[in-house]
Amino acid sequence: MSESTTHDGPIRWKCTVCGFMFTGEKPPKGCPNCHSPSGEFIHERELVPLTYDGIPFDVLIINGSTHRNGNTSVMAEIAEEVLREKGVSFRRYNLSEYQIDNCWCCYAVRAQSCNYPCNNPKDDMPAFHQMLAAAKAVIIASPINWNTMSARLKIFLDRTTCLQNLYHLKKPGLTEGKVAGILVCGHEDGGIKTAMDIFLNLQQMGYILAPFGIAYRTHGAEFNSNADREFFRNDELVKTYARGVVNNVVELMRLDPEGQLKGKIIPVSE
Repeated sequence: MSESTTHDGPIRWKCTVCGFMFTGEKPPKGCPNCHSPSGEFIHERELVPLTYDGIPFDVLIINGSTHRNGNTSVMAEIAEEVLREKGVSFRRYNLSEYQIDNCWCCYAVRAQSCNYPCNNPKDDMPAFHQMLAAAKAVIIASPINWNTMSARLKIFLDRTTCLQNLYHLKKPGLTEGKVAGILVCGHEDGGIKTAMDIFLNLQQMGYILAPFGIAYRTHGAEFNSNADREFFRNDELVKTYARGVVNNVVELMRLDPEGQLKGKIIPVSE
């Protein structure tokens, strides 16, 4: 759910990682519950469903980290910077700020039940479905959690099943020919596996990975994780790799593969 723009009385702050609530003029310096820094707090306001306004845009950026302002955000910020430089329209969303329910797995009961629009209209995912269908490209940024993507991002991708299942229902697809780029960072191992786990979902919907469309960077198990934030903020390779992926996404997107391949693609999707 997204936040409304007004509030009355004392400011209530919510930690987007664990849900801890705090009242004060400013958020606490750190969350006493999960120890996340103050940047993870947002105003606690009346929740209203996320909606897509229908205004066209080019690139959807998804920050799949539990920490909206953590290491993965560094790569998402670089993506924003490059897109601005290139005059490309985009929207960025931090999944930790939105309500996305677990997939109901309707397909497991009856294939025809997994349809678009999704059977669950009560959370924020229907708006993300619409934006995935509207944008020409998606850039997904993810941390490495236990050698794969975050749980939040896995749930997000699970909920794209209704888009993927359109092909099985012999209905027009909404995502084939669109471009994808993947940005991954983490403390230690699992960078390429995380990226490929993400792409396996996207390719089942017909997305095309941009040339050199994956960037991953790890700090290393020999370092204390307390040093990760400073490392990712200042590492030149993080900047070089992320900028390269975003550039490549834009250049492929400008060739309009979605338009050129329309009507020529044979879906091969599990």
